[in-house]
Amino acid sequence: MRVEDKTLLDGVSLSVRGGELVGVVGPNGAGKTTLLKALSGDLPLDGGEIFIDDRPISEFTSRELARRRAVMPQSSYLPFLFTAREVVKMGRAPWEGERGEREHGAKLTDYAMSLTDTRDYAVRAYPTLSGGEQSRVTLARVLAQETPILLIDEPTAHLDLRHQHLVLQLAQELASEGAAVVAVLHDLNLAAMYADTALVLHRGRTVAHGPVDQALDPELLAPVFGMQFVLQSHPNLERPMLVPLPASVSRERA
Repeated sequence: MRVEDKTLLDGVSLSVRGGELVGVVGPNGAGKTTLLKALSGDLPLDGGEIFIDDRPISEFTSRELARRRAVMPQSSYLPFLFTAREVVKMGRAPWEGERGEREHGAKLTDYAMSLTDTRDYAVRAYPTLSGGEQSRVTLARVLAQETPILLIDEPTAHLDLRHQHLVLQLAQELASEGAAVVAVLHDLNLAAMYADTALVLHRGRTVAHGPVDQALDPELLAPVFGMQFVLQSHPNLERPMLVPLPASVSRERA
């Protein structure tokens, strides 16, 4: 995939199954958001193809696609004074006209807001919310859309520590219930803690893809991030943990 003379993605291949949470990691400009836009069908490809259940994504109508996958972008700009609850309810748009949708949609909207800890400001105007509050409202909209595929771009950005883990616990639970979840993450340890597999991108290419304890190998990550890491076991969880070494130490070990 190219824009003018710049290659954004080159030969990246990814398969995601229901029940799997994939963490996409890499430095700025690695192609993470571009990949998510391509997977969602929002960015046309100049090579290759995206499939959902063995069907090319290009064959889906916009309504069909909205019922199959939900997308949480890095940021959502809404200049109009929609309330937080109205924004979450927008996730039900693909299902309008279905029998019983009014009642079901209202219940699911409330449930999604409860899951994301956003019910306390349901009547607040969306533009008046903080960045973290807006992120959680946007996630609630994605959850309310009730799709088997979730594509979430930096869902922990702007969030405090508690809500970072809340959001990824939700993503993990949805995957355990059968959803296919792809999450772009900047924090390698959040990816290590919650993802089943990791895709490491650098300059638009795949560096590693596999179980997190294999893909997040310090030897592979060092040239990608320009620093050294030590891989350890989490003291309380059966999960890997990456400890970045200070720059001065990294230079000594290089």
